Amino acid sequence: MFIKLIARVIVTLNSNTNPVQVAAGIASGLLLALLPAGNLLWILLFLLLFVSKAHYGMALVSMAVFKLIAPAAAVPLDALGWAVLNAPALRPAFTTLYGMPIAPLTRFYNTLVMGGLLAGIVLWVPAFLASRAGVTAYRARLAPRIAGSKFARALKKVPLVSALAKAVGAAAKVAGQAD
Repeated sequence: MFIKLIARVIVTLNSNTNPVQVAAGIASGLLLALLPAGNLLWILLFLLLFVSKAHYGMALVSMAVFKLIAPAAAVPLDALGWAVLNAPALRPAFTTLYGMPIAPLTRFYNTLVMGGLLAGIVLWVPAFLASRAGVTAYRARLAPRIAGSKFARALKKVPLVSALAKAVGAAAKVAGQAD
């Protein structure tokens, strides 16, 4: 299963998928990873991902990767959320929002949810720009060098790598991207 996941990421990076879509998926995965799951806000953002043109697979992969490192950011996210939720200027707005019928289901009043939402929104644009530049640079410079190197040709003879190459080929055929 892990090999197939790696194969799909490689296929996506080497495919004709627009780098903007891949970058939007990665940035959206970061946003979802910073938010604690199990509230209406997370569900709505997750569903919004599927009506956008973001690459779903890369969003799920990046969300999984960022979820692994998100606990390290819990303390600063909690502090950010606490600062926003306790800002005197915003208190009337949050009180009104809390009194609405569905808004409390978003758990906006939770410091981790608020901090994760704000950090995710702020980090979305830099993550998008960095991912787009990274995908474009990978496709233009790195992928051709890797494919033509002696190391890559020798590595293809290793059984695990040949299995990965077969999985990449199968994933490309399934995605309709193979020649």
